[in-house]
Order: sequence, then C-alpha cells, then structure tokens
Amino acid sequence: MSSRETYTQEPADGLLWEVPAAGAARFSWEYDEGRARLLALYQKGKDKQWDATTRIDWDQEVDPLDPLGTPDESTVLYGTPYWDRMSARDRGALRQHFAAWQFSQFLHGEQGAMVCAARITESVPDLDAKFYSATQAMDEARHAEIYSRFLHEKIQLLYPVNDSLRALLGDTLRDARWDMPYLGMQVLIEGLALAAFGMIRDTTTKPLPHQILAYVMQDEARHVAFGRMALRDHYRQLTDAELREREEFVIEGCYLMRDRLRGLEVLENFGIPRAEALELTEQSEFLHLFRKLLFSRIVPCVKDIGLWGPRLRRAYADLGVLDLGDAELDTLMAQDEELAEQLDARRFAAEEAARTAEIAATVAEGAAEDGGEGRG
Repeated sequence: MSSRETYTQEPADGLLWEVPAAGAARFSWEYDEGRARLLALYQKGKDKQWDATTRIDWDQEVDPLDPLGTPDESTVLYGTPYWDRMSARDRGALRQHFAAWQFSQFLHGEQGAMVCAARITESVPDLDAKFYSATQAMDEARHAEIYSRFLHEKIQLLYPVNDSLRALLGDTLRDARWDMPYLGMQVLIEGLALAAFGMIRDTTTKPLPHQILAYVMQDEARHVAFGRMALRDHYRQLTDAELREREEFVIEGCYLMRDRLRGLEVLENFGIPRAEALELTEQSEFLHLFRKLLFSRIVPCVKDIGLWGPRLRRAYADLGVLDLGDAELDTLMAQDEELAEQLDARRFAAEEAARTAEIAATVAEGAAEDGGEGRG
C-alpha cells in the first residue's frame, strides 16, 4: 500500500521535499587514532547494531482504536464538552489519530536524523566523528523503518510532517556551518524526541510500542552522547559572538518545538476550529506538564556543551524549564540503555525456556516410544 493512501491528508508539497544543500564536503587525510572517547562510542555503535525484523516481536496484536493504552486523561479533549459528546467509537478514533500523529512525527524526525547524520559524515572535519556518524545513519534508517511499519501495519494511519518540525529541519539543513546539524538534530530534535519516547514508553500498557521505544531509545542515548562530545570540544574554541549565534538558533528551535507539541492537526480533523484548538491546548494541564518534561533532555545538554548565556537562560525561564539545566542527563541515558537490556534478558530467558521445554518434550516422547517397543 502506498503511503498516500494512509495519510490523513497529502503533505502540502506532495511526497517529496527538497532542501537545497549548503556547506562543504570535508575529507580528512589524518588517519591517526583520533579521540579515544569518540572511537569507543564508534565501537559501541558497531557492537549494538540490530535487526528490527528479528529483535522486535511484530506478531503482537495492536488495537488501532487504542494503540497505546495510555489514560484518557492525557487527551487534550478529556473533560471538555467535545469529549462528553463523543461515542465510544469516536473516542477510539481520537486515540488512533493522536497516536498516529505522534508516531508520524517520530517517523519524520527519524528520517531527518538519518539525513543529518549523513550530512555530518560529509561535513565534519574529524575522521573519528565521521566514523561514528556513519553508524548513526544506519541507526536512524532502522528507526524510520520501525516507525513506518508500526504506523502502516498497526495504527493504519499517517500524518504529514508538522510545520514546526519541518521548519527546524529546514533551518538545520540549510545552514552551511558543519556543527549545525549536530546542534539542530542531536541536541534539539533528538533531545525532545527522546523525552517524548520516554514518556510514552513509561506510560503505555501495550507491549509492542513499549518494546519499540525501549530499543530505539537505547540507540538514541549513544547519539546524544556523540553530539555532546563533539560540540563540547568545538564550542570551547568559539568566540563569544559565535556562541551567541548558536544560542539564538537554540532559542528559536526550542520555541518551535514547544509549538510542535499541540497536535492541532488532530483536533482540526475532528471538526474543532483552529482558534479553539489553540485555546484548548493552552488550557490543558496535562499538556503543560508534558511540554516541560519534554525539555528534560534538551536543557541539561545545552548547558553541558557550553551554551548558557543570559538571553538563553531568560528564554528557558520564559518556557518554564530553566530549572532542568541541573538534571542528571547521564543517569537518564544509562536508564534508557538498561531498560532495553532488561527487555532482551527477559526475551532470551523466555526463548531459552521454550527451547528447554521443547527438548524435554522430545526426550519424553522418545522414551515413551522406546518403552512401547520394549514391551512389544
């Protein structure tokens, strides 16, 4: 089935978006060992490659009208007259559309991450960074594959790329400076996506989306570590004026990301005028909390890489997320990796138990046959 048949509406520019490339392709003829930390991350990236077809149990059933099993209280319309007038079927359709909208943005963001990783491989001057970003491009391709399959086969609905995400992707890719794909993708888009993945992973009651998000987040923890290492090293060498330019980019990107989280497209598809949809999202206590938590990965990362000027801090205070600058990012990333490893341990234990039972049954069957022959 073509994606065109699955979209709620065809993307504004059709199914192909072209962004003019900017910046130079850089080759490095320095083949020394490079930075030990990045090369260790590159080794980890190679060791942790996996196949989405075999690691994920795609046979698990998903109800398209309740694909995530998250509480209805998390829905923007919950408790409003719109919700009260809805039938059970309509509420199911609303759950389907919100899940489709969320995972569609995850899908579009992962394709953007794949393109940005390829751009980093092309433009970054250091060979050790090229090595790692090449492994990341493969990771992001796998993530896009996973989200596409989940949307097409399980939710059976797609939404076009959100305008705010599209704008940030365009700004990131059009900038000629080699560090901007790192900053736009590794810090802003990936950081926000990681927090969104984590919130759904920790609240969904459905095993398939939980499994998908846990495994994707294991990869993303490495990606954010890569961006932090490379940018922290580079930004130590920049002038105050150059740092302020990057802080302006972060400020604009964070406001775009905040506006991206409303899900207005879903509400409009259910007949709610845009102005009223805006008002409903502003009044949603859950959405306010959701927004703040979604910056839990971005703010400490921005501070860690050395972007923490007065104007940036004022913007974060305006967004209500300044206090997140002291969050323990390394602890969060370690937890992401540990959860995926726990899933693997349970899966391997179940497979081993099944093999053991199969062998025991075969041995018992053979013994019964031998006994029967002996009596004869």
